[in-house]
Amino acid sequence: MCKDCGCSMGNSALEHTHGGITHSHEHTGEHSHSHEHSHPALNEKKTVEVITKILQENDNEAEHNRAHLDEKGIFCINLMSSPGAGKTTLLEATIKNGSFKIGVVEGDLETNKDADRIRKTGAAAHQITTGQTCHLDAFMVHEGLHHLPLNDLDFVFIENVGNLVCPASYDVGAHLNAVLLSVPEGADKVAKYPVMFRAADVLLITKTSLIEHFDFDINEVKKEAKKLNPKVDIIEIDSKTGLGVDKWINYLKMKKELK
Repeated sequence: MCKDCGCSMGNSALEHTHGGITHSHEHTGEHSHSHEHSHPALNEKKTVEVITKILQENDNEAEHNRAHLDEKGIFCINLMSSPGAGKTTLLEATIKNGSFKIGVVEGDLETNKDADRIRKTGAAAHQITTGQTCHLDAFMVHEGLHHLPLNDLDFVFIENVGNLVCPASYDVGAHLNAVLLSVPEGADKVAKYPVMFRAADVLLITKTSLIEHFDFDINEVKKEAKKLNPKVDIIEIDSKTGLGVDKWINYLKMKKELK
């Protein structure tokens, strides 16, 4: 897991990426005596202060990203989920619908496979490989936006790194947070990963054509999601069969018009 979102609070160094450059923050203290005389509480406080500063810098950059997109009249969606929930397949179905001109910023630890899939649909895509970082941040997205033809787009989608934890902590400059939960993952994920589902503006329950093959209580998912986040919108969708795709497209149109 990454070292700048709280996953590694006990580590002696924090690293974060700004514009493709990795910055390290050492937490060794300013005194040189041995470890048995160190002050764990002080070191932990210092770590928290650095994380807070990183998040504040990220939020400032996110506001810059959003303002830039607003100037272009572009609506931006941040797609978040665990690996394999169907983010790229959803994007392919959305692009192939033909209602919008779409650009995509892709985030993965390694490879260009998802960006290559998006380009095959005819949409513009830029791949960001994060190495060991388990989420995209606003600085990475800012760099990615400069590789898209923004003057020609209606929507930008950010396909975040597959992870149900860290991406929820980072504002990347999107107008809408969309969280995907696939039927094979199980209905218990909403309760197990509450931070992610609290951050969702819309919950997409994906791969719904498989529901008869899994012990998946869709009503439980909706109940738990609304308990955590009463304002969350919920859409059932299967990008392979097309079920719910039109509802998703109409939802995006409505959100863009309301912005």
